Amino acid sequence: MKKILMIGTGGTIASRQTENGLAPGLTPQDILSYIPQVEQVCEVETFQVCNIDSTNVTPEHWKLIVEAVEERYDSYDGFVICHGTDTLAYTAAALSYMIQNSPKPIVITGAQKPINMDVTDAKTNLLDSFIYASDDNSEDVSIVFDGKVILGTRAKKERAKSYNAFSSINFPYPAVIQDEQVIRYIPPVRHQGEVRFYHEMKDSVYVLKLVPGMRNGVLTQILDFYDCVVIESFGVGGLPDSITKEVYEGMKKWKEEGKLIVMTTQVVSEGSNMTVYEVGKKVKQDFDLLEAYDMTLEATITKLMWLMAQPSNSYEEIKNRFYTMINHDILFAGFREEK
Repeated sequence: MKKILMIGTGGTIASRQTENGLAPGLTPQDILSYIPQVEQVCEVETFQVCNIDSTNVTPEHWKLIVEAVEERYDSYDGFVICHGTDTLAYTAAALSYMIQNSPKPIVITGAQKPINMDVTDAKTNLLDSFIYASDDNSEDVSIVFDGKVILGTRAKKERAKSYNAFSSINFPYPAVIQDEQVIRYIPPVRHQGEVRFYHEMKDSVYVLKLVPGMRNGVLTQILDFYDCVVIESFGVGGLPDSITKEVYEGMKKWKEEGKLIVMTTQVVSEGSNMTVYEVGKKVKQDFDLLEAYDMTLEATITKLMWLMAQPSNSYEEIKNRFYTMINHDILFAGFREEK
């Protein structure tokens, strides 16, 4: 039997009812006791990193998770991380960049209801995660939730209450769990070389969501406090005149200061392409702006945090690495950049 380490971080799956609402209170061993049938799937040991609501998760917690996996990597065949759903997609994306080229599966799961409730999705999600983590063909960072496997860089929480909370964005589900069996739609690609761990994330990244009538000067104020701004534009991507004027006035200064502006879209599916409309094409070409294309917002943010923490990063190095595919996070950049 495979030997799997279950890592607890808190979240709804580990919550108890208190007078102030649900709050994490169950240990990983407590959680495990609700699925005794896991003994037929794999051997499980547990470790607690933290026990918090995932609203409170920060890059510091990602570092703790990475350290826990790295220190125990050679002792286990796979890892299952229990996590709150609110920031689960961010953590899955972050771990995809902080733990690369892993032949062992790192599975993240959670639940919409605590595992100690009579009616809950937690037991199924957790058992499915151990089944997937114990499969010989599982690797890299993935989410297992509601019977679906989602790559760590492709998940987004789209429902606040329903059990099918997460969707895979701009990429198919590589597998599903049915009748306690892993059914794969996409065959795995075996890694060459050793697993790579990264320990630093620079959290100086902010998201600016455009709204009609946004006032001039907002971008400048944000860049006074942050080193990178991800602009969520409309449709396939473009900037309103007020923001475009601000970019032309400030870009030289921002580049000299090492600031980054990255364009993405508020539209969840199908991605951006700033070259389609006049409102996007000229500013992208004039300033060689980075564009997220088909990446999720969660992957865009965490990839930038990871890239900005790497040593000796020129703009060209950041650009090349941003457009380099990691755990299938970006598909269309190469083709579009050549155009």
